[in-house]
Amino acid sequence: MANKISEECINCGACEPECPNQAITQGDNTFVIDAAKCDNCAKSGGDEKCKAVCPTDCISKV
Repeated sequence: MANKISEECINCGACEPECPNQAITQGDNTFVIDAAKCDNCAKSGGDEKCKAVCPTDCISKV
């Protein structure tokens, strides 16, 4: 189950470099997560790195 970034995203970009799967990219108004690439950081022990650095808590599981 992948994560999703909501409309509360402020486009700060903190999440993008933290993603070990390169699943996060900048969209038109918010950053977006490619569900096909996102594994909720399972390969990294399950600690969701993008959620840990998000200042607006706009990242949630789909």
